[in-house]
Formats: sequence, C-alpha cells, structure tokens
Amino acid sequence: MTTTLSPIPLTGTPFPKTEYERRQKKVVETMERTGLDALVVTDHAHLQYLSGYNGRGGYFAPFLLIFVPGKQPTYVVREYEVASVRAESCIEEIIPYTQQNEFPKVSADVLRKYGVHCKRVGFELCCWHVAPADVGAIQAQLPDLKVIDATRLVASVAAVKSDLELALVRKLMVMTDAAVRTFQTSLRAGATETEVAAAIGDEIEKGGGALARGLTLVFGERTRLPHGSPADFPIRDGEPAMFEGGAMKDGYAIGVVRSAVLGRHPETEALHDVSVEALEAAIAAIKPGITAHEVDAATRKVIEKSGRQHIFRHRTGYQTGINWSERGSLSLEPDAKDVLQAGMTLHMPIILFSENGYLIGASEHVLVTDSGAEILSQTPHTLHYA
Repeated sequence: MTTTLSPIPLTGTPFPKTEYERRQKKVVETMERTGLDALVVTDHAHLQYLSGYNGRGGYFAPFLLIFVPGKQPTYVVREYEVASVRAESCIEEIIPYTQQNEFPKVSADVLRKYGVHCKRVGFELCCWHVAPADVGAIQAQLPDLKVIDATRLVASVAAVKSDLELALVRKLMVMTDAAVRTFQTSLRAGATETEVAAAIGDEIEKGGGALARGLTLVFGERTRLPHGSPADFPIRDGEPAMFEGGAMKDGYAIGVVRSAVLGRHPETEALHDVSVEALEAAIAAIKPGITAHEVDAATRKVIEKSGRQHIFRHRTGYQTGINWSERGSLSLEPDAKDVLQAGMTLHMPIILFSENGYLIGASEHVLVTDSGAEILSQTPHTLHYA
C-alpha cells in the first residue's frame, strides 16, 4: 500500500530570491576585498538577512551559513530542522548533523570539501550564537585553519537598505506611529503599564505587524529603570512615562522613544528639553561621508553645553534592520570610524538621566539620504502632556 503525503504548506521567504542573491553577492564581494577565502555566518539576524530563515533552530547548537567564492552558499544545520530551513530559506545546499557532538566534524568536512581548510576563513567572533568552544572545536578538526574575525562584514553590507527593505521599513513606521498615539491617548490616572502595553500590541497587530521584542514602557518612579519591561504598575497625576518600542515583521523592527507627563513633572520636563536639542543636533549632522563618531560628537556637544555631562551614559545610536540591534553593527559612538552612506537606517535614542535617576528622552529613526537625513516617524518627538 502506497501512502501519499500531502505537501507541506510553505511560508517561503519574506523577499524574492533575487533580493537574497543580491545580498549574498555583496557579501562575497566584500569577502574578496578583505582577503577572505571563506566566511562562516552564525548570527541569527545575519542568517535571516542572507537566507530568509531566522535561525531559531540554532538555539541548541550553531547553524553555519558558509560562503566560498564560486560555490553555492551552504547551510550546516541540525537534521531536526532541515524541513523548516528548506521551507523558509532560499538556500539549496543544506548539510545536516544530528547530534551536537557531530557539529565540528560535519562543519570541518564542508570547509575541507571546498578547499579552504588551511586558508583564511572569517568567523563572526563577536556576534551572538557562536561560542569560543564552537570555533575551537572546528579548529581542532582543521589545525591549519586560519580563523579571521569577520564580525563586521555582514553588518556592513546590511547597513545599506534596498528599495524592498525600505518599503517594509516605512510600513513598520506607520504601525509604530500608531503605537505611539495609543501610548499617548492611553495615559490616564490609574492606567497600568501592562494595560497600555496590551493596547499598543493590539494596535500594531491591526496594522499587520507584531510588537517588537524588548518593549520599554515605564511610569512614575519606574522610569528610573533602563529598559524597564511593563509591569502591573499604574501611573498617577504628576508622573512621567517613557515608551521605547515599535513594530516588527519578517524580522525587521522599527521603533522610537517617546516620553510623556501626566500633568506636570518639572525635573523630567527640563531634561527632555536637553534630549530634544541633542537629538536634533545629531540629525542635523547626518549626511553621506560623515563618520559615526562625528554624529555622536554633535550629540555630546549639546550635552556638554547643558553643563550636565553625566546625564548621557550611552551611545547616540546604531544601524537598524533585521532584529532591533545586533552586536557588530554600525554604532554612533566616540571613536567609531564607520562612514555613513545613503540608504542606511539609524535609530538615535537620546535618553538622559536626571539627578534623581529618572530616565527620559526622545529618539528618531532616520534614513540617510543623498543630502542628509529623512525622519521616518510622523509623530513629533516633543514631550507629550496627557
């Protein structure tokens, strides 16, 4: 008796295969310019950027996406996940391993097959999802392998968005603006952070997205918590509130920081004025050819002028795209030498600390254009009074 299996409903990739081929081609060109013979990609955001598959099956042991010039990209994945990788990625060459202890040998065999076992191979050494022990295990199989830190390579390619990516980014910002308006209109005495967060999530879902992971939503005394998650805590008259979040779809996340006061709160109101001035200075500094540290310096000049340097305790911003923020991505911070290019998207959260520890601020998500910066949000970054 023959059993006929029904086909698996396939979700496919978020973008056409030609878009992934464009990205892969750029990565290989960058590899060749930097003298790499192969590249091993392990960061889940980079896996999704280059293949469509989000890498979630690699929580237990690494998934490797291997690039060698002149060869098809090769995925080394857990055998348990092969069907999902085929369904959700554009990669045709998939090599499975079954148990965690098989991963080093299977990975080494692929590198040996492509003749790069004794050459310069880039690894994302400062990204998530690969441990020193993982790289060491492969090196133990290939003692002549020359491991090169290629943490920044994929991020440098992904920093400049295609028209397809920018279309998605703009849709996400429409959803994020709706979330901001919900945050503002939901503020009333007694409303809790969890209630407002739920309303924000519902509004984003109406637009076809999902609430981005890592929502910050804090009221009153809880605005002293960096990256504070919503809790069953109400806002009262005379208290501040801060929101940092946004919409997510197909792995892309776009968000903003917006602050509000229920009634009046002079301490945070004055601080917010400094935040807005610093943010606008950073936006004004942005243009192609300027370095990341020059944008950061524009922010710090405003902070220094306020006479309260200790209120700013982080970087000016970072590149965005797949996921909210990734290690190894372009960062607007002191001494950063990355040069801005048209097509980059940047998030700049200027969140400041008051003398009593309150955090308040504003941000913008901008697109670097040929002439400067385009602010993507349609909600003003001024302080909202509820």
